[in-house]
Amino acid sequence: MNPKIVFMGTPEFGIKPLGRLVEAGYQIIGVITAPDKPAGRKQILTPPPVKVLAEKHGLPVYQPKDKDELFEILKKLRPDIAVVAAFGMIFTKEMLTIPKYGFLNIHASLLPRWRGASPIQSVILSGEEKTGATIMLINEKMDQGPILKISNLKSLPADATHQALQAGQISNVTYKKLENELSELGGKLLIKTIPKWIKGEINPREQDHGKATYCKKITKEDGLIDLNNEPPEIIERKIRAFTPWPGAYIFINGKRLIITEAELKNNSLKIKAVKPENKNEMDFADYLRGNLNKDLEKYL
Repeated sequence: MNPKIVFMGTPEFGIKPLGRLVEAGYQIIGVITAPDKPAGRKQILTPPPVKVLAEKHGLPVYQPKDKDELFEILKKLRPDIAVVAAFGMIFTKEMLTIPKYGFLNIHASLLPRWRGASPIQSVILSGEEKTGATIMLINEKMDQGPILKISNLKSLPADATHQALQAGQISNVTYKKLENELSELGGKLLIKTIPKWIKGEINPREQDHGKATYCKKITKEDGLIDLNNEPPEIIERKIRAFTPWPGAYIFINGKRLIITEAELKNNSLKIKAVKPENKNEMDFADYLRGNLNKDLEKYL
């Protein structure tokens, strides 16, 4: 059976799973994503990454503005399966009954840890040493549905980019790198799960709700750091977790200075690169040469 699939996702996390479905030859009858949004200093109307990929492959794209519009789209398409990867909208009970084989969600953590909107950032902020991806059935409670497949992040290429990710370890890994690896892992798990799920070869496993941890939606305000009072290791994690958005930042003379790269040396924070407000990223040493600041020199 080649099921009719609706793919639902918005950010870059959804790109590799959608690409895997296309490569596998699945019948993708629609891609549902968020509306285009203004982006950048010039606020240019920009399509979501998932939309860009969908249009590249000639897939029909739908961009509902609210739940009512989403419900009508799902009723019209009548998919056999809905695949979800960081879509960003809560599904109603009525929506969940439409696909014969349900809503399969790719979640970027080892559930039940880090239920919620920011699992990748949260695992970095927590300092945990491993993470992974979960394929789960969506129910009416957020990220609490039964698990179909779960896997640690491991067995990755042994080059410099992936070195810290070996055996699932995530120390010193940035958000973008971790997002990329979890997206890849999620796509692989998805392709393994769909045929077995349709054939009835997978028994959904209830999560251990007593071990659940939760994470909130990240806001711009979360990026503010206190160089004087926060421990260096916490600041370094924030820089990795919040780059590129919302950015880990301080204020200098009323202007935002985003710290884009740093490292820990002898338990001290050493800043390597910054992005001044309305300017391009630069080496921290170059920034200090043009902006004398004795308080910041100790972080060089």
